[in-house]
Amino acid sequence: MSDTKTTIEMVQEFHETYGLPVEVEQTPGSEKTKELRINLLQEELDELKEALENDDMVETLDALIDLQYVLDGAFLSFGLQNQKMEAFNEVHRSNMSKLGEDGKPIRRESDGKVMKGPNYFKPDMAQFIKSKKEAA
Repeated sequence: MSDTKTTIEMVQEFHETYGLPVEVEQTPGSEKTKELRINLLQEELDELKEALENDDMVETLDALIDLQYVLDGAFLSFGLQNQKMEAFNEVHRSNMSKLGEDGKPIRRESDGKVMKGPNYFKPDMAQFIKSKKEAA
């Protein structure tokens, strides 16, 4: 049953069925693939914006799922699917380091965005990317 598969596994099934890229090695991708990925993400982001503007929760959910689907497709297209969870965990650790000295969130007043506190550390994404030497 598909609910036991990860989102990446389900999107990989879609990619394999429809002849879309599933790269086994990390790759920046072709210009066509890059353009497709950006266009698909923008299309879904525009749909999310419209759904939110209309307070339409059905279309909001649809747009969010479509964004996740397209994001997972991008991981597959660029051969980054095997790094997704470790990289996500690294970003989560970094995000959790944003607290202020008092242990409370620092928020931007205009929109509530969580800002970086004094103990913030940048996530190390480079550790998940193979260098050209390692790939050879």
